[in-house]
Amino acid sequence: MPQPPDPPPRPSPTRGEGADPHAWIDRFAADLHIAARDLVRDGEASRVSDEAVARIMTAAIRLYVAKSDGEERTFRPIVREDNEPLTATELLSAVSELLRALRLGPMELALWYRRRPDEP
Repeated sequence: MPQPPDPPPRPSPTRGEGADPHAWIDRFAADLHIAARDLVRDGEASRVSDEAVARIMTAAIRLYVAKSDGEERTFRPIVREDNEPLTATELLSAVSELLRALRLGPMELALWYRRRPDEP
């Protein structure tokens, strides 16, 4: 005898999902940003698994591309912080590994590079 379907999930009051089931992402992003900054500052980045970092980066890249392409606009993908800015070394290390993960190189990056519409 077939089982009845599972009931739909209930909105979580702790995530504020009553109005928008994805509103928690904005709050999560702010908390994640602070936690990651603190872990790096304290030399404890190893407390986060490689898998978790990969999932976060993949999600962030997908959302950025979907927003910029879907909304036909670009926006600054990096938070500007006066007290602990992201360094060029951090950014380029990540970009290099992102390219390597898909077996791409600087040539492919040059082909896809585009200027932001608001840049001279």
